Amino acid sequence: MYPGAVITTGYSMNPQRSGYYDRVQHAPSDRKQSDERLKLEIKVAHIRTRETYGTRRLQTELEDNGIIVGRDRLARLRKELRLHCKQKRKFRATTNSDHNLPVTPNLLNQNFTPTAPNQVWVADITYVATREGWLYLAGVKDVYTCEIVGYAMGERMTKELTGKALFMALRSQRPPAGLIHHTDRGSQYCAYDYRVIQEQSGLKTSMSRKGNCYDNAPMESFWGTLKNESLSHYRFKSRDEAISVIREYIEIFYNRHQGKISSDGCLKKEQMVVSAIASTPHRATIVLINRDEAISVIREYIESFLQSSASSLSSGEYLPGSLQGKISSDGCA
Repeated sequence: MYPGAVITTGYSMNPQRSGYYDRVQHAPSDRKQSDERLKLEIKVAHIRTRETYGTRRLQTELEDNGIIVGRDRLARLRKELRLHCKQKRKFRATTNSDHNLPVTPNLLNQNFTPTAPNQVWVADITYVATREGWLYLAGVKDVYTCEIVGYAMGERMTKELTGKALFMALRSQRPPAGLIHHTDRGSQYCAYDYRVIQEQSGLKTSMSRKGNCYDNAPMESFWGTLKNESLSHYRFKSRDEAISVIREYIEIFYNRHQGKISSDGCLKKEQMVVSAIASTPHRATIVLINRDEAISVIREYIESFLQSSASSLSSGEYLPGSLQGKISSDGCA
């Protein structure tokens, strides 16, 4: 390089006015910037919901976190992000109705429209593959709230397993007499010990017609959701590993989170609590002024309800002698 030489960079220190306006005109619009911010929220929500929510449910999830977005816009942004729901694998049924045990009529008759919690429960059994062998899962679902109110897991598909799931539901919910408890015709549900639990609890027994899975559709729906959103994405090394994943899904994700989304038409938890309070005679005429007052009333209602029936099931009074002392607090065999 020669002394005193001038180096040119190709850039002018005095840009033309046309260049400035060109950059201004091509700057991202407010809509584009808003889309980019929304994409971040959508990605987070997609991961938070285990990559299993479609547009409708994801919209509700975002709204519950204070983010309002239209259905069409959300669908467009999901497509741009290439977000897809995980799909489940196929599973076999577990019902064995080839037995000589007594069965009961179908009282429910596919009427899945109760008006309050603890009016209709459905129950069923499924199984999960692990390297140690099959893990069997018995569940009880409240058709109104869509929550799993009782469940039990074990190595064998027995009447004790279904009894533990039902007892867990009875202990946690303390349902009134007359609740319809619907199951299939499997031998575990037709067993004498299981029928005794129902009779002593004041439950009305209802059973599906033979070979008709639609008679127990709400429970079948939950099995599909469980396997789609959780189990189908694992290859379990042990039963304990599967138990841990299933318990976390039911108690942490499904009952607390899925019920809020109300993907299958179930009442949202907030509405369910308010409905329960409103149906109580001495609360029916109360008009809540603000959120703090509502929280106070709800807390008082829940605490008084629990205290009034705290000892009704602690002694195992709903269980026949053959099952007393066999129930663990965590629902496991």
